[in-house]
Amino acid sequence: MEERNFFEKAKQWPQDVKSYVQDLRLEMKRVTWPSRKQVQGTTGVVILAVFAFAAYFAAVDALLSRSIVKLYNVMTK
Repeated sequence: MEERNFFEKAKQWPQDVKSYVQDLRLEMKRVTWPSRKQVQGTTGVVILAVFAFAAYFAAVDALLSRSIVKLYNVMTK
C-alpha cells in the first residue's frame, strides 16, 4: 500500500511543479518593484540610522566603561 501511495505521489510531482512555477510567474507579475530613486533613498536612511545607532552605543559604552572603572577604583582602595 505504501508503494502505491509513493508512486501516485511521484506521478503527480511533475504536475505539482508545473503548477507551482505557473503560480510563481503570475505572482511575480503582480509585484510592484521600487524605483531606483526609492531604493537609493531608503538605503541612505538605513546607512544614516546605522551610524546614528553606532554613535549612540559608543557613547553609552564609554559612559558605562568609565563608571565601572571609577566604581572599581573606589571599591579597591
